[in-house]
Amino acid sequence: MTQILRLDSSARKTGSITRALGDDVIAQFTEATVTTRDLSLGVPIIDEAWVTANFTPADQRDEAQKAALALSDEMVAERKAAEVVVIGVPMYNFGAPAAFKAWVDQIARAGLTFKYTESGPVGLLEGKRAIVLTASGGVEIGSDADFLSDYVRHVLGFVGITEVEVIAANQMMVSPEESLASAKKQVSSLANVA
Repeated sequence: MTQILRLDSSARKTGSITRALGDDVIAQFTEATVTTRDLSLGVPIIDEAWVTANFTPADQRDEAQKAALALSDEMVAERKAAEVVVIGVPMYNFGAPAAFKAWVDQIARAGLTFKYTESGPVGLLEGKRAIVLTASGGVEIGSDADFLSDYVRHVLGFVGITEVEVIAANQMMVSPEESLASAKKQVSSLANVA
């Protein structure tokens, strides 16, 4: 049984390309347990209380600090438990939606999802797979104006997830039928789904 974490970050609930592609990806897995988190419903932006709590050793945190990190701890646990993360992240103004960036800030935690070494940071979530579903209006994914796909690959790699597949519904305002058909074809040909 594959453990999947599904993250949706599109502000659209109806008509979202990335949500529809997420449904298609989940359907490819014959036996899976899926935990879903809709980031568009709101992920708190980290603040001074969060940062102070995060940099306080776990055994020295007071109740307020534990409360400040409670949601982050929950999201880190979801990420650690999942073998596969399916991420719906449309391009907004050349990059990721703010809700996705807020999630990254909540789960990128030294000692939990990465560690510092003499040769630099090392991700602790190795052996995991990510399937990233994106859609853009006019920007081609992979072009010089795409600040989304490399960012997502980088932050996932930073926490140790290097098996990352990006499926893009490119330039939906230019050629929607062709772009969506191409993305659906990529979804249907995903390897290693069980």
